[in-house]
Amino acid sequence: MSPVLADVPWMALIALACSVPVAALGTALLHRLRRGSLTVSMAVLVLVPLAAALAGIIGICGFMYTQQTQAALVVCGLVALITVPVALLLGRSMSRHSVWEREARDRERAAERSRRELVSWISHDLRTPLAGIQVMTEALADGVVADPGEVRDYVLRVRGETERLSGMVDDLFELSRINAGEVRPRREPVPLRDVVEEALSAEQPHATRSGVRLHAEALTWPVALGGERELGRVLRNLLNNAIRHTRRGGTVAVRAGLADDHAWLTVEDECGGIPAPDLERVFDVAFRGAAARTPGESGAGLGLPIAKGLVTALGGTITVVNHGPGCRFHLVLRAAGVGAGGSDPVTAPH
Repeated sequence: MSPVLADVPWMALIALACSVPVAALGTALLHRLRRGSLTVSMAVLVLVPLAAALAGIIGICGFMYTQQTQAALVVCGLVALITVPVALLLGRSMSRHSVWEREARDRERAAERSRRELVSWISHDLRTPLAGIQVMTEALADGVVADPGEVRDYVLRVRGETERLSGMVDDLFELSRINAGEVRPRREPVPLRDVVEEALSAEQPHATRSGVRLHAEALTWPVALGGERELGRVLRNLLNNAIRHTRRGGTVAVRAGLADDHAWLTVEDECGGIPAPDLERVFDVAFRGAAARTPGESGAGLGLPIAKGLVTALGGTITVVNHGPGCRFHLVLRAAGVGAGGSDPVTAPH
């Protein structure tokens, strides 16, 4: 065996003895960085093998600065110059993907919680009118109710509960279309005055039963870009919500105007205000507010989520803040111009 080959085992043992402590130190450092920056961890992961290899070479050279040591330093430096930037870029890319994955998982978990909450609320809300319908129809079928006046009253109540169920189903269908991205409203000029007049007319019976006054005004009635059906649905949902939570004798006010190239519309109620922690949850599915709000007719908690979904589909924004004796819902859309009507107030027929 040649002298060079005979020295190979000893050289291997020396290189191993010098590189193992460096590798162990690098492993410990990576363990401490496991919850830290992924970019830094990638850089350390690249540098540890280079440092271990360099330590082994220096050990073989007898810890002396020789030509072999110099060559090893140059080679390791060039490798580090190339691999470290690549590791940093890869770490940053993986960090972004990791953040996106965490956000996606958080959104998925939030959506799943929302779906479970929705199913729970809807199951409860559907059960109540169904139970009432069942009791009244059994009473009619068994002849328990025979007086013509009572029969008519039962029939009207059954019709009312049926309409309530139909409204819940329509809301569920609308919300499912919004969540599936199937709502693509047309972007056409829509006079907000016309939308407000129709919404006030539709909600006036509800307001009359609740003892709430409806009022609308604008210094300038704008023309917004959007879909007339979608805008009407949004405003009716906001008005319905405002009427349900406004005390008897209170007022629900609708105001509109122009700001730069945007049309805005607000609905103000007298609900007593929304607790600060609940303001961010107002547009969540099945959220019905805290006890601080005045209780009114129960709903499925879908009106405001549907309103927000439709406004988003129209390219607008909707927010809510506490204002005066209640809260204010603020809707902003792209403006298409100024409509007719000036500053005349709009009133609903009684």
